[in-house]
Amino acid sequence: MRHEVILAPDALADLEGILDYIDNHDVEGKADYVLDSMDAVIESLSAFPERGSIPKELLELGIREFRQAFFKPYRVIYRIADKSVYVLLIVDGRRDMQAVLARRLLG
Repeated sequence: MRHEVILAPDALADLEGILDYIDNHDVEGKADYVLDSMDAVIESLSAFPERGSIPKELLELGIREFRQAFFKPYRVIYRIADKSVYVLLIVDGRRDMQAVLARRLLG
């Protein structure tokens, strides 16, 4: 059973920001490599949405409704609802994840 993968506007903005940063601060072609790899991770959620783990920062708070997939160091945070996967956040895992998750997911 395949799920529809939906990128939230904030997640799309996250991805664009990451790619812009890489494009301006890394070697030529690296942004394309990251985009292709990130696309593969996101598309894989269509077939295997349950494969992701619960972010430990949320698990410690007893919150189990979000999952994550990785393309290190990046984390793709998503939620499964019926036959849809909602990608809510794409972030560099080296950031203060507690603060990012609280601000973006818990409001």
